Amino acid sequence: MTNQEFDFTDHSHRRYNPLTDSWILVSPHRAKRPWLGQKETVAKNTIPEYDEKCFLCPGNARVTGGANPKYESTYIFQNDFAAVKTEQPTLPAHMDFKDPLKNKLFKVESVRGNCFVICFSPKHNVTIPQMKHDELVNVVGAWQQLYNNLSKEARDDGKPFKYVQIFENKGTAMGCSNLHPHGQAWCLESIPSEVSQELKSFQKYKTENHCDLLGDYVKLELQERTRIVVENDSFVCVVPYWAVWPFETMIVSKKKIASVAQFNDKEKDDLASILKTLTVKYDNLFECSFPYSMGLHQAPLNATGEELENSWFHMHFYPPLLRSATVRKFLVGFELLGEPQRDLTAEQAADRLRALDGEVHYTEKL
Repeated sequence: MTNQEFDFTDHSHRRYNPLTDSWILVSPHRAKRPWLGQKETVAKNTIPEYDEKCFLCPGNARVTGGANPKYESTYIFQNDFAAVKTEQPTLPAHMDFKDPLKNKLFKVESVRGNCFVICFSPKHNVTIPQMKHDELVNVVGAWQQLYNNLSKEARDDGKPFKYVQIFENKGTAMGCSNLHPHGQAWCLESIPSEVSQELKSFQKYKTENHCDLLGDYVKLELQERTRIVVENDSFVCVVPYWAVWPFETMIVSKKKIASVAQFNDKEKDDLASILKTLTVKYDNLFECSFPYSMGLHQAPLNATGEELENSWFHMHFYPPLLRSATVRKFLVGFELLGEPQRDLTAEQAADRLRALDGEVHYTEKL
């Protein structure tokens, strides 16, 4: 025992994530350790506006044949290498392996669906923080249109679509195979595990407290303000109290919105604005094209009344960089075998992001 007062900026502790019903170890004192491990290579800013070899640039041939139209705004097409197929045989609801032990331990289900590529811009050499506001409004509008179209196909045409996961992997550090600014949408006939766990947590919280988990969380963050990075009329961006990645953030709607389908023009405009500000801050942090994986979490397609009641629109940003443009965090060792761990506290990360310029990109200052 010690008489020393507990210091959250120096003493190790665990934080609970109510969305995933899991814990994270926070070790702020470890931020002082020297780094002799792997360093990433910073990409040189020599990317052309148009690349004749890029399969996503307007007018270019696609890898499986055919060609892209000479699109001038956000463009969506079916992924040539989809992870799931719309047409394939189905398995029985309860697969019988003809073995009692296998039936206890092995579960399997067929999954149908479709995948799409969302080209944010016809320009090959820009990313979200370098796009104009109106261009980002078009991206948000494309997300909304895709969500609505898939809902209609499932409802009217019997397509096997239940949930659409819209996401972006930015940068080679996140496994991006083509640097043309684009995201993806994977649409499945089942709800993915991460989203399913969140919906269960939302339902449990509502049953126990008669209110919404993210509604209460937004209220608390707006009161404390120590983890807010940026906000506007419709959305707030925070470094979550339970963040795993060093500069992880979450964009949450201030009022209850179940999905992009419910966005009005003001909310589309505000989401585009906060996306621009956050990603400019990200790039300005280490003066590099800041890598991340980000995605939308929202209500399932053609959601039931209960699913709509439990859903609250939000976005997760998971960036790997830790100390500089070349030093990244790895989830290995204890974090794979025990539980996730971070060095920087959420409040320290929010302080750094909040202090950064969110309007002028560092490349415009050179």
